Amino acid sequence: MTLASVANPDLVTLFDNKPRWQLPDYRRRGFHNLHTTARYALSLRAPRVLPLNKEIDWTIGERTGVARFLAMPHFSAFVVVRDERILYEAYAPDFGPERPHPICSITKTTLNLMLGRALADGLINLDEKVRTYLPEIGTGYAEATVRAVADMNVANNFTEEYEDTQAAIYAFDAAFGWRLPPEGAKEETTRSFIRGIAGDDLANRTGHHLYKSTNSDVIGWIIERASGRSLRDWLIEIVEAAGLEGCFHITCDREGVPLVCGGACLTARDLARYGLLFARKGEGVDGRRVGDAAFIEDTRRNPGPSLPSPREFMFYSRQMFTDGTFISHGGLGGQNMLVNPDTGTVVIYFSVLENKSLSDLNFSSALIRMMAELAAEL
Repeated sequence: MTLASVANPDLVTLFDNKPRWQLPDYRRRGFHNLHTTARYALSLRAPRVLPLNKEIDWTIGERTGVARFLAMPHFSAFVVVRDERILYEAYAPDFGPERPHPICSITKTTLNLMLGRALADGLINLDEKVRTYLPEIGTGYAEATVRAVADMNVANNFTEEYEDTQAAIYAFDAAFGWRLPPEGAKEETTRSFIRGIAGDDLANRTGHHLYKSTNSDVIGWIIERASGRSLRDWLIEIVEAAGLEGCFHITCDREGVPLVCGGACLTARDLARYGLLFARKGEGVDGRRVGDAAFIEDTRRNPGPSLPSPREFMFYSRQMFTDGTFISHGGLGGQNMLVNPDTGTVVIYFSVLENKSLSDLNFSSALIRMMAELAAEL
């Protein structure tokens, strides 16, 4: 007798082309537990930890801008650090300092460290075509330069408008286990999906960046191919240099390829520890180094395309956002990490937006302005 089964209720697509854990009524619980919800994941932990000592400045919480964002119903966590000092932290009643949270696209910033190191070591040329490193890649990326891909400056048929429930990003979710594939469809992997992305004229003529998360997984694939080192090994190096205290969880596909475009989950304090790597231009604990100081500085000084309104004050540059002073990245659902290398300050904000699209550009642009002002003035 064959034992019957049913589709995993968390992962089956219900409506608005979303699995249950992404629907507004279930999303907060889903986000706070994504590290145990995704079908496939890796978990990494550092052997030695960067101590963070509390030196709380309560006036930070009294700032009008800060207080506004801490009072929002979707708020989860807020941490401000400089050097090895926690200057301020706050958490929602259903969250806390030891709880991991998805950072989604903030994960892309790991590629800035990897790419900078690979470039400094002569392994990658930013002006080479993608096909030089990945001859099997499809027409959506083959003729694009590594620089254009890293700067979100490529036009192809992959779409990531979350307001459009038929955007390609929703199909991509199934390739790395955030949902089940449609009944009867084959099980994709991250790289089989990417190979299928098509394009003709890849030049971006919009006048601003074209945000595509698959770009990041292409960059990760190039780094792995050019260096001869697995992405897992690169991530272990970063986790150990940051001196993370808890686990760095990251979604992977069924082949074990980490989702560097957006799969990491970690605590707010550990994301702050990670952000300090950028504040210190790649200097980690115990003399460990990751990334490249010149590359991080060039990320600020020679950025890629600008963003459209309401984020017109920023540019996209080598898997990070910048205004020429801060370097930053946001994540789906309302996350942000902002680093000001000039002041050495890192600001972290976690939240779970409960609207239809999981995103709100007016919210995120106001959040970034608040975080940037705080990091510059402390």
